[in-house]
Amino acid sequence: MASISSSSGTQAATQAGWQQLQLQQARRTAEQAEQAAQALKAQADGAQRTAEQAQENARSLTVRSDQAQTSAGQAWQGVAAIQTREQMQTQLSRTVEQVVIRQQAESAPVAVAVAAPSATPATSPSPVVNAQGQVTGTVINTTA
Repeated sequence: MASISSSSGTQAATQAGWQQLQLQQARRTAEQAEQAAQALKAQADGAQRTAEQAQENARSLTVRSDQAQTSAGQAWQGVAAIQTREQMQTQLSRTVEQVVIRQQAESAPVAVAVAAPSATPATSPSPVVNAQGQVTGTVINTTA
Protein backbone atom coordinates (compact mmCIF):
# COMPACT_ATOMS: atom_id res chain seq x y z
CA MET A 1 0.00 0.00 0.00
CA ALA A 2 2.86 2.25 0.47
CA SER A 3 3.47 2.25 -3.21
CA ILE A 4 -0.15 3.14 -3.95
CA SER A 5 -0.10 5.90 -1.44
CA SER A 6 3.13 7.23 -2.77
CA SER A 7 1.87 7.04 -6.27
CA SER A 8 -1.34 8.89 -5.45
CA GLY A 9 0.65 11.50 -3.53
CA THR A 10 2.86 12.00 -6.52
CA GLN A 11 -0.14 12.16 -8.75
CA ALA A 12 -1.79 14.77 -6.48
CA ALA A 13 1.41 16.80 -6.40
CA THR A 14 1.73 16.59 -10.17
CA GLN A 15 -1.88 17.55 -10.57
CA ALA A 16 -1.50 20.51 -8.18
CA GLY A 17 1.62 21.63 -10.06
CA TRP A 18 -0.20 21.27 -13.34
CA GLN A 19 -3.12 23.35 -12.08
CA GLN A 20 -0.71 26.03 -10.88
CA LEU A 21 0.93 26.13 -14.29
CA GLN A 22 -2.47 26.43 -15.95
CA LEU A 23 -3.43 29.21 -13.53
CA GLN A 24 -0.20 31.11 -14.25
CA GLN A 25 -0.71 30.69 -18.00
CA ALA A 26 -4.30 31.91 -17.70
CA ARG A 27 -3.12 34.94 -15.71
CA ARG A 28 -0.46 35.75 -18.33
CA THR A 29 -3.04 35.42 -21.10
CA ALA A 30 -5.47 37.65 -19.19
CA GLU A 31 -2.77 40.26 -18.55
CA GLN A 32 -1.74 40.24 -22.21
CA ALA A 33 -5.38 40.60 -23.28
CA GLU A 34 -5.85 43.47 -20.83
CA GLN A 35 -2.70 45.20 -22.13
CA ALA A 36 -3.91 44.74 -25.71
CA ALA A 37 -7.32 46.17 -24.75
CA GLN A 38 -5.68 49.18 -23.10
CA ALA A 39 -3.47 49.78 -26.16
CA LEU A 40 -6.50 49.57 -28.45
CA LYS A 41 -8.42 51.95 -26.18
CA ALA A 42 -5.52 54.42 -26.33
CA GLN A 43 -5.48 54.14 -30.14
CA ALA A 44 -9.23 54.66 -30.27
CA ASP A 45 -8.96 57.73 -28.01
CA GLY A 46 -6.17 59.12 -30.22
CA ALA A 47 -8.21 58.48 -33.35
CA GLN A 48 -11.20 60.21 -31.73
CA ARG A 49 -9.09 63.26 -30.87
CA THR A 50 -7.70 63.32 -34.42
CA ALA A 51 -11.23 63.12 -35.84
CA GLU A 52 -12.42 65.95 -33.59
CA GLN A 53 -9.44 68.09 -34.64
CA ALA A 54 -10.15 67.32 -38.29
CA GLN A 55 -13.81 68.27 -37.79
CA GLU A 56 -12.79 71.57 -36.16
CA ASN A 57 -10.32 72.19 -38.97
CA ALA A 58 -13.09 71.53 -41.51
CA ARG A 59 -15.37 74.05 -39.75
CA SER A 60 -12.57 76.61 -39.74
CA LEU A 61 -11.88 76.06 -43.43
CA THR A 62 -15.59 76.41 -44.20
CA VAL A 63 -15.70 79.76 -42.39
CA ARG A 64 -12.57 80.97 -44.21
CA SER A 65 -14.00 79.78 -47.52
CA ASP A 66 -17.22 81.71 -46.90
CA GLN A 67 -15.20 84.83 -46.05
CA ALA A 68 -13.10 84.42 -49.20
CA GLN A 69 -16.26 83.97 -51.27
CA THR A 70 -17.69 87.18 -49.79
CA SER A 71 -14.45 89.03 -50.56
CA ALA A 72 -14.49 87.70 -54.12
CA GLY A 73 -18.08 88.88 -54.57
CA GLN A 74 -17.15 92.34 -53.34
CA ALA A 75 -14.15 92.41 -55.67
CA TRP A 76 -16.37 91.50 -58.65
CA GLN A 77 -18.75 94.27 -57.67
CA GLY A 78 -15.78 96.66 -57.64
CA VAL A 79 -14.76 95.47 -61.10
CA ALA A 80 -18.29 96.03 -62.38
CA ALA A 81 -18.37 99.53 -60.83
CA ILE A 82 -15.04 100.44 -62.45
CA GLN A 83 -16.19 99.15 -65.83
CA THR A 84 -19.43 101.12 -65.52
CA ARG A 85 -17.51 104.26 -64.57
CA GLU A 86 -15.15 103.82 -67.53
CA GLN A 87 -18.10 103.37 -69.89
CA MET A 88 -19.75 106.47 -68.49
CA GLN A 89 -16.52 108.47 -68.85
CA THR A 90 -16.11 107.31 -72.45
CA GLN A 91 -19.71 108.20 -73.23
CA LEU A 92 -19.34 111.60 -71.53
CA SER A 93 -16.11 112.31 -73.45
CA ARG A 94 -17.84 111.49 -76.74
CA THR A 95 -20.76 113.74 -75.85
CA VAL A 96 -18.47 116.63 -74.89
CA GLU A 97 -16.50 116.13 -78.11
CA GLN A 98 -19.70 116.25 -80.17
CA VAL A 99 -20.82 119.43 -78.38
CA VAL A 100 -17.45 121.09 -79.01
CA ILE A 101 -17.57 120.12 -82.69
CA ARG A 102 -21.09 121.55 -83.05
CA GLN A 103 -20.12 124.78 -81.27
CA GLN A 104 -17.08 125.17 -83.48
CA ALA A 105 -19.19 124.56 -86.58
CA GLU A 106 -21.77 127.13 -85.49
CA SER A 107 -19.26 129.81 -84.54
CA ALA A 108 -16.79 129.30 -87.38
CA PRO A 109 -17.11 131.63 -90.34
CA VAL A 110 -18.29 129.98 -93.47
CA ALA A 111 -15.58 129.64 -95.98
CA VAL A 112 -16.39 131.32 -99.26
CA ALA A 113 -14.89 130.20 -102.44
CA VAL A 114 -13.19 133.07 -104.17
CA ALA A 115 -13.17 132.93 -107.91
CA ALA A 116 -10.00 133.64 -109.68
CA PRO A 117 -10.05 137.07 -111.31
CA SER A 118 -11.31 136.85 -114.82
CA ALA A 119 -10.19 138.82 -117.77
CA THR A 120 -13.40 140.80 -117.82
CA PRO A 121 -14.23 142.83 -114.76
CA ALA A 122 -17.29 141.72 -112.83
CA THR A 123 -20.09 144.21 -112.75
CA SER A 124 -21.27 143.25 -109.30
CA PRO A 125 -19.76 141.27 -106.44
CA SER A 126 -20.96 137.71 -106.01
CA PRO A 127 -23.31 137.02 -103.10
CA VAL A 128 -21.95 135.56 -99.80
CA VAL A 129 -23.70 132.85 -97.76
CA ASN A 130 -23.56 133.32 -93.96
CA ALA A 131 -23.43 130.62 -91.23
CA GLN A 132 -27.24 130.36 -91.21
CA GLY A 133 -27.29 129.70 -94.95
CA GLN A 134 -28.67 133.13 -95.90
CA VAL A 135 -27.42 134.96 -98.97
CA THR A 136 -25.79 138.26 -98.05
CA GLY A 137 -23.88 140.91 -99.88
CA THR A 138 -26.44 141.66 -102.60
CA VAL A 139 -26.61 145.31 -103.41
CA ILE A 140 -30.14 146.70 -103.56
CA ASN A 141 -30.96 150.11 -105.07
CA THR A 142 -33.00 152.02 -102.51
CA THR A 143 -33.18 155.36 -104.43
CA ALA A 144 -36.52 154.87 -105.99
